[in-house]
Amino acid sequence: MITLHHLNRSRSLRILWLLEEIGAPYDFVLHERDAKINLAPDALRKLHPLGKSPLIEMDGEMITESAAITELLCSKYAPQMIPGASTPAHMRHLELMHFAEGSAMTPILLNLYVGKLGEAGAPLHPRITAELDNHFSYMENVIRPSGHFVLDDLSATDIMLSFPAQIAMRMERRAAYPKLAAFVDMLEARPAYIRAVEKGGV
Repeated sequence: MITLHHLNRSRSLRILWLLEEIGAPYDFVLHERDAKINLAPDALRKLHPLGKSPLIEMDGEMITESAAITELLCSKYAPQMIPGASTPAHMRHLELMHFAEGSAMTPILLNLYVGKLGEAGAPLHPRITAELDNHFSYMENVIRPSGHFVLDDLSATDIMLSFPAQIAMRMERRAAYPKLAAFVDMLEARPAYIRAVEKGGV
């Protein structure tokens, strides 16, 4: 049995969605952000020193990091969502799985935190905006004709890249990145995604 420790309004939604997609048996523990400071509750820190979500308990282990969790779950329950080893598609899968958190999230988080500085952060905004568009453009250009990133059906990579793609849409980049917009519309219409939102919120 898998236990997902899910934090509302977080990237943990990807893992909840994935669990719904693959039909793996799981328990669900909802953790709510502090209403005043918007941070994760102490209950998560009691489970893991970083106090992070998503966090799953599986096979007696506590596992964090969205890409690691996605890879483990797909390998065990939905191997069709990962391209075959030593293929060009698998190399692209590895690249984009790490891109999702290692590259794409950097300007997204900078934009979030610098935005809280008001006028003090103004000198940084042009560079941050340029980096956001650089990363969103890259994502737009690597989407396959099928509308997916690596395979021609839902893959682990699609799960990971869903969050930065959704951020692009929340930043009103729909006209600039129509392929990303279509990707987001497609995933948000999936029954498993709708169930995840109903269960864990956005």
